[in-house]
Amino acid sequence: MRARARGIAGAVRHGMDQLSIHFHGVRGSIAAPGVATARVGGNTSCVEVRAGDNRIVLDAGTGLRALGERLIATGPTATTILLSHLHWDHIQGLPFFTPIYVSGNWIEVVSGPNGTMPLEAALRRQMSAPFFPVDFEDVSRQVRAREPRVGEPFAIGDVRVTMAKLNHPDPVYGYRLEHRGVSIVYATDTEHFACVDPALARLASGADVLIYDAQYTPEEYPGKVGWGHSTWEAAVTLARTAGVRQLVLYHHDPRRSDDAVDVLEARAQAAFPGTVAAREGAILQVEPRSTRKAA
Repeated sequence: MRARARGIAGAVRHGMDQLSIHFHGVRGSIAAPGVATARVGGNTSCVEVRAGDNRIVLDAGTGLRALGERLIATGPTATTILLSHLHWDHIQGLPFFTPIYVSGNWIEVVSGPNGTMPLEAALRRQMSAPFFPVDFEDVSRQVRAREPRVGEPFAIGDVRVTMAKLNHPDPVYGYRLEHRGVSIVYATDTEHFACVDPALARLASGADVLIYDAQYTPEEYPGKVGWGHSTWEAAVTLARTAGVRQLVLYHHDPRRSDDAVDVLEARAQAAFPGTVAAREGAILQVEPRSTRKAA
């Protein structure tokens, strides 16, 4: 995927205008290691976005662990983690994210209201007995929680972030990141309606990259209605409606083999050329619109 993704999204110059998307975990529901999933990857949701000097991580699934190992080797860092929601496959990597244990690192965890408890209380519960041997209090100097209001854009450095509520059994949020003429949308764990979700269409309008939940095939979906996930077919419909440039299929079912992901990707490509299935280790590099126009 790396070579193809770079060719589709375009090369980018190093510097303040650079935006790159690194996939560290692409599975949904539960990690799925094994021979049949090794090529696409078995870690759960974790996408790193580098925008100029900003590092933003979308979800803290098991893919976050390996990212932490790489970051800790470079010295103290600042990282913002945007959580779509608090289901296990989206937070399980946080207690294994090495930078939270090392003084000098700064980690802000952001998510919308979950309807049950404050975000910090949820993080504390995750890292407490009998669920985990290290208490959240031991890492609280490095980690802080933030709950922005839905519908009110906020900034992470010079990145503008817009958050929208999506369709899932528990509250879940999609994010639009805008940086120097480039926009990407992350919308996982959302279930499509009979028509395109108007809120999601607004969030994704004109986006350069849309990363979208395609856990099920259209054939599987009738048996999964109400589970909070979508299909490649609904992804294509949304991408067309919103005028998206690049569609990335994400949150692969843990039972789906590498070969089956390839088939799913090919079906989506036939309907929306340039579509790719997210693969662990892949990198999308996105150039500013002004550069594309000049080229």
